[in-house]
Amino acid sequence: MKRLLTFLLLFVMSATVVFGCSRTGGNQQQVLSIYNYASYIAPEAIAQFEKENNIKIQYDTFENSDTLYAKLKQGNPGYDLIFPADYMVKIMAKEDMIEPLNIQNIPNQKNLDSKFINQSFDPGNKYSLPYQWGTMGIGYNLKGTKTEINSWAAMFDSKYTGKIAWQDDARYTLAAVLMYLGLDPNTTNPEEINKARDLLIKNKNMIAAFVPDTGQALLDQGEVNLTMEWSGDIFQVMKENPNLRYAIPKEGTIIFSDNMAIPKGATHKELAEKFINFALQPEVGAKISNFTRFGSPNKVAVDRGLIDPKDLKNPQIYPPAAVLGKMKFLEDVGKATALYDRAWTEVKAGAGK
Repeated sequence: MKRLLTFLLLFVMSATVVFGCSRTGGNQQQVLSIYNYASYIAPEAIAQFEKENNIKIQYDTFENSDTLYAKLKQGNPGYDLIFPADYMVKIMAKEDMIEPLNIQNIPNQKNLDSKFINQSFDPGNKYSLPYQWGTMGIGYNLKGTKTEINSWAAMFDSKYTGKIAWQDDARYTLAAVLMYLGLDPNTTNPEEINKARDLLIKNKNMIAAFVPDTGQALLDQGEVNLTMEWSGDIFQVMKENPNLRYAIPKEGTIIFSDNMAIPKGATHKELAEKFINFALQPEVGAKISNFTRFGSPNKVAVDRGLIDPKDLKNPQIYPPAAVLGKMKFLEDVGKATALYDRAWTEVKAGAGK
């Protein structure tokens, strides 16, 4: 019996070391749990942070901000660092879903371009700091379209029937259609929202799919000729497919800023802030943007020429001021969110995709 008790005591002590040290800093490495988009960070950046800090990163992915919100609305399942879009930062802060940052732990914020800090969705960057930015536009296969594309009108052109994909995202897709109609993408007017809804349903036979941030794959595989997609996602696949193009529609489009934030109840808040500070190093920020092909908010990285020169000169990745002037950020529309959700449910039911 004594031997059994001794064995059990040793087992309990061992279990404490094995299962408890991820929080206590014992022999087992800490695990930083990250929730982000797929293909949205340079693998070597992850490896570098793991090596420098003797930790492991658990990297889970989501498809859009709605998925991120829904996952955390019921309570943080264990994430330390998340990457919400601009308008979603405001929503999550308002609903007490994210932690205020200890800015003293993030001195590399000084490297950021002033255009991307202290924005209306997070005044003073109390809850977030910018990670990447870009635009929503049209990815297209020149082999299929036979011509260059420069307008949202192409997404309603009957000659591409059955070869068009839209984002499976209520706010962004309806915003694009609203801008095509010459309306405010942040409108709270039910009649205007329903106009966008009705146009999509009217053209339902043209739609091949509503895709969860995978339009670039369908485009690359030749399953669609046009897709509504994020800029960097298209540029990533363009490396291997010379027939692919990306267009910022002449009517204007959505510009976005994805951000680093810490969800309520994060186990490793200081380690998450350490990662944010790491990502804001000019060399690391450049490494990430050179991989994702999205815009970098890191002014020092840009000024030092650390960003791929071809990307810096590409007006579809870093648009000139005149083009940027036609773009809008999505905003938190408050109670009108229900109008968008209802319209989107009707779009999905009406289009049958």
